[in-house]
Amino acid sequence: MAEQKAHAPEPKVALSTASVYPESTATAFRIAARLGYDGVEVMVWNDPVSQDVEALRRLSDHYRVPVLAVHAPCLLITQRVWSSDPWTKLQRARSAAERLGATTVVVHPPFRWQRQYAREFVRGIGRMSEETEVRFAVENMYPWRYRDREALAYAPGWDVTEEDYPHFTLDLSHAATSRSDPLAMAGRMGDRLGHVHFADSLGSAKDEHLVPGRGEQPCAALLERLVPGGFDGHVVIEVNTRRAMSGAEREADLAEALAFTRRHLAPSPSGAREAFRP
Repeated sequence: MAEQKAHAPEPKVALSTASVYPESTATAFRIAARLGYDGVEVMVWNDPVSQDVEALRRLSDHYRVPVLAVHAPCLLITQRVWSSDPWTKLQRARSAAERLGATTVVVHPPFRWQRQYAREFVRGIGRMSEETEVRFAVENMYPWRYRDREALAYAPGWDVTEEDYPHFTLDLSHAATSRSDPLAMAGRMGDRLGHVHFADSLGSAKDEHLVPGRGEQPCAALLERLVPGGFDGHVVIEVNTRRAMSGAEREADLAEALAFTRRHLAPSPSGAREAFRP
């Protein structure tokens, strides 16, 4: 990061509810509680519970697992969740975050065909950020690729560091898909790096979201530089467990991801760890 901040606390580690798909949002809370995660990030999608703030509050209270972040419904499959108007989606995500005590709303840049939304997006995110204590953390994406063809699906662009957003979400799997160096991207994000979606990748053109340590991304190096760099956000495990053959296998994957993350976030015995460089 651009400047080193002293005595930054160790970031909380959350479980994205997307990590248990095709299981339910409620299952994510149960697993997070059983494995000892610090909280959850709610992916708002087609599961009705993910869209219902009171249902989420009941789950949070029942399992004693706080909601640390809300991922606004930005996917192709959620275009009509919480309205078809993208600004209404963000307003509802902010309201949900405020009511649940979450600190962050994760949002993707617009699709290119959302022309009016895309034209207003950078200014609009800045304006909304001034109206709340909740962070709108815009997430890095990637070009869509098929064989030797590449399509730029996002506007103003998939590399969010090229725009003046107040806060960023760094997604390591997306960085791999875009063939970007996540450490360099984190350096460009600087003090505005407010949230991390943590997963690994083998560098495929597909967005892999592997359990950390099973791919080729510098997962350990990123974690080891967060605290010395003054990072004050959350690290969210967002991995793909769709191929798990059982609930026990899914939980084992998520336990492995949590152990890896906590191990590399822990302070170095020597206290000497490198911070990010812009």
